[in-house]
Order: sequence, then C-alpha cells, then structure tokens
Amino acid sequence: MNEDAETSEAAAVDYVQFAADIVSAYVSNNPVRPADIAELLRSVHASIARLGQGAAAEARVVEKLTAAQIRKSVTPDALISFLDGKPYKTLKRHLSGNGMTIEEYRERFGLPRDYPSTAASYSAQRSELAKSLGLGQLRRKAAPKAATPAETMSNKPKRAGRSRKVKEPAEA
Repeated sequence: MNEDAETSEAAAVDYVQFAADIVSAYVSNNPVRPADIAELLRSVHASIARLGQGAAAEARVVEKLTAAQIRKSVTPDALISFLDGKPYKTLKRHLSGNGMTIEEYRERFGLPRDYPSTAASYSAQRSELAKSLGLGQLRRKAAPKAATPAETMSNKPKRAGRSRKVKEPAEA
C-alpha cells in the first residue's frame, strides 16, 4: 500500500469517527427511532466528507460580476445581496449570519474595495440623528475655549501655600 491510500483511509476513519460522535451526541439529547439512526449516521457522514473534500475550495471561487450588476446592486434605499438577491439597508448582519465579513464578500464576488456596506439613505438618516442628538459637538465647543490663553488664566489669586521657614545666617 502506498502513502496516499493510507492517508485517505485515515481520513475516512476520522470522518466516520466524527460522524459517530455527532450522531451519538444528537441521539442522547433528542428522541430518534432506532430505524432512523442508520440514515442519520449516513447523512452526517456524507456532510462531513463533503466539507472536508471540496466545500472550502468552492467557497474560494471568485464569482466575477459585471459592472452593470454591481451598479444595479447599489440603490439609494438598499443594497441587493449577491447571496440571496434580497435588499438590505446594511449588509453586516446579513453577512455575519452567513459566516462572512464584508471583506470576504467583496473578495468572493470580485467587488471593488470601495463597495458600500450600508445604503446611502440609511447612512444619511443615521448621520442626521447623530447630529440632532449633538454627538460629536463636544470637541467643537471645547476647542474655542482652549484657543484663547487669556481666558484660561484665572482672576483669582493663587492659593497660599505653606510658609517656609527662612534660615538665618549662622553667626560666627
């Protein structure tokens, strides 16, 4: 037997063990008819084998979109997801639910780095809300006060400290 055959057999044994562990944990916490256990084991094993063999390679395939498709996906009120074709105001929650980040999404579909993750009208709405609440105004209000040094000087006299004893010169 060569090394490749031994490696594939070891991998198959690992898949069988993983499937058995998953099914035993599932069966211990859920009611399953004895006749259904074999089918459950088969389906779990097939899923694990698929994950190990090619699902990772398929996910890395870049789906090249045309410029027209990219332009159509960005509307003022929503962004159209390339995963499910539905409109979203922000893609972050949708993508995290699918196990992706915005960078991975851009990479997978060949989108430019400046592709937005939030709809323009939603961003403007949030900006107006923040401005109406006065967010970001603290620095603007504090900056003019610190700019004039005459105002920072207090008209109050300095607080008197302890009096120091003066050493008198020693007489010779």
